[in-house]
Amino acid sequence: MLDTFTLSGRTAVVTGGYGVLGGTMATGLAAAGARVAILGRSRDRAEAKCDELRAAGAEAMPLVADVLDEESLRAARDELLAAWGSVDILLNAAGGNVARARTDKTTPFSLSMEAFDEVVSLNLHGTVGPSLVFGEPMARGRHGSIVNISSMAAMQAISGVLGYSVAKAAVENATKWLAVDLARRCGPGLRVNAIAPGFFVAEQNRAVLINPDGSYTDRAKTIVNRTPIGRFGEPHELVGAVVFLCSDAASFVTGVVIPVDGGFSAYSGV
Repeated sequence: MLDTFTLSGRTAVVTGGYGVLGGTMATGLAAAGARVAILGRSRDRAEAKCDELRAAGAEAMPLVADVLDEESLRAARDELLAAWGSVDILLNAAGGNVARARTDKTTPFSLSMEAFDEVVSLNLHGTVGPSLVFGEPMARGRHGSIVNISSMAAMQAISGVLGYSVAKAAVENATKWLAVDLARRCGPGLRVNAIAPGFFVAEQNRAVLINPDGSYTDRAKTIVNRTPIGRFGEPHELVGAVVFLCSDAASFVTGVVIPVDGGFSAYSGV
């Protein structure tokens, strides 16, 4: 039964694969047997992550591309196919909030549409674009797994992150839309799902959650109090859900969003 969870012999592409969360999930895919391409704008950071994976015995390669630039995505895809011949897994881990789009300390009326568009583009276009480019060879082969990253902000109103919330809600809709269309068009071998992380401390949100002295901010305290497990998530705790969705163990799972949130989305606050 455990053999259905293996990713041995499969090729995975991870966008944002050298970030805290994306990098940890990339490591998890490699540990499950996949060879992993790390895609991002920085060749040095992508190569450093690949070196880390290679040191652990995995096969890895850097791909330099901007998830918002279709031409660079297609060039990266062609480079991958020339080297490894196929793509079986796409993990869309690029994304996050944009500092100037936050409204924690002001009102939403001060949010510029330029900042709103920036955060929506990063998260929504940065997910749909790679899905279409790398999904194309998956569709030709009628086999593959695309995993997107949603958020608690897609499920309920979370203060200060209007643009991010809208983008992640749209990512969930795009996940379901692509799951239905690709299954009907290409058959059951091509699946699209998402995970919805709860609250994790990463590069982008550290200053919002952690004070310079290492203590929690008021926002962090509110989050932990609303999380039944009573703490922030650890990056490695995302790996199990991702490997499951990419593996044959999830062969009848498509169009779903799995929360990995310590119970945050289940708790009413009462």
